[in-house]
Amino acid sequence: MPSHDAIVIGAGLIGSAVALRLAQEGLRVALLEKNAPGREASWAAAGMLSPAPDAPASIPLVPFGRASLSLYPQFISEIEEISGHSTGYRTDGAIELIFSAEAERELSTIIALHHALGLRSEPLPLDEAYKLEPALTRRAQAAAFLPYEASVDARALTAAVLAAGLAAGVELFAHTQVSRIMSERGRCTGVSIHDGTLFAAPNVVVAAGAFSGLLEGVDSPLRARPIRGQMVALKSQEASLQHVVRSERGYIVPRDSEVPQRVVTGSTLEDAGFDKRVTPRGLEHILCTAQELVPALGNAEVVELWCGLRPDTPDHLPLLGPAGIEGLTIATGHYRNGILLAPITAKLVREWIVEKRVSMDWELFNPLRFTGGAGENADDGDSVSGDASSDQRGDASPGKGGGEFAHK
Repeated sequence: MPSHDAIVIGAGLIGSAVALRLAQEGLRVALLEKNAPGREASWAAAGMLSPAPDAPASIPLVPFGRASLSLYPQFISEIEEISGHSTGYRTDGAIELIFSAEAERELSTIIALHHALGLRSEPLPLDEAYKLEPALTRRAQAAAFLPYEASVDARALTAAVLAAGLAAGVELFAHTQVSRIMSERGRCTGVSIHDGTLFAAPNVVVAAGAFSGLLEGVDSPLRARPIRGQMVALKSQEASLQHVVRSERGYIVPRDSEVPQRVVTGSTLEDAGFDKRVTPRGLEHILCTAQELVPALGNAEVVELWCGLRPDTPDHLPLLGPAGIEGLTIATGHYRNGILLAPITAKLVREWIVEKRVSMDWELFNPLRFTGGAGENADDGDSVSGDASSDQRGDASPGKGGGEFAHK
């Protein structure tokens, strides 16, 4: 029976970052992944690093997102140095376009909200927006500039973190599906995988994304569910973007500065279970939105189509922290913020396992918060539309604020 100091379930970006941090503390770490490493939500992500809220329910997440964003420069530097791989990290900021008839009012609301949350967003006159990005549509009614935002190639970053983890001594077990958390007298003893093999460890971290809720052996089932997001990659000879460009309907993220330039654009929010099909309706919405933002993309080449399963929770906030069994720590449910929140999540999980303390309050994300009556009420009026034509993250929250929140 393999024996380690810690087992991490899930080799996406968050699981790989947690495994790396624990290995750097001298722990013997096993990283178990049911498929190929890094090929689930981390592979599908656009890679926007935006702590700005896009729905009322996400406002409590802003301090956590800001803290993680502040870690990113050092995180990227460290990972690239250890792994020798580029991660496509860009710090050019984002441009938010507003198309509604009440655009100026919406812009004022966005700026006031962001300033109250410590985010340095600013109004961007449209003529200045066109100087920054000549390919932008002329149909927008107002614009905001978010200079603190960044982006990263999520696939490249995940691969680099995995490589850094292996260099630090992490033992990777690909195509190893965990079926049950094992415990005895209220204490974690390890995990059982699909063929009955046992892996022993006093510490287990669940970072299995949308699949976390399928694990057995947890006192209260983890309230994580998959939300499908479809994506498109384009190559354009005519449009060359420096910044992330987005509106309430979707976004465009530049991947390089080459000609033709590769951009990724998305996305959909679909409650489709574990179905990972790309659909005509989803693609229609994404491509129409991309052309609405940057008309020249109508002549771009479609180079890749894919989708991923975001790990959602009833309140759209992460499940993070101890989970009722000594030695069991949860790090999942990051929904559409997994790439942004990877550095702070790995930092806090390391602190908890190694030091039994954390440097930032994470009680808001308590994995047990949905148990009992409160958990039963958490879903009231809270659903994600199966309509692929909607990409507003606010659509997943009751009382969404229309154009008042930046959409990622």
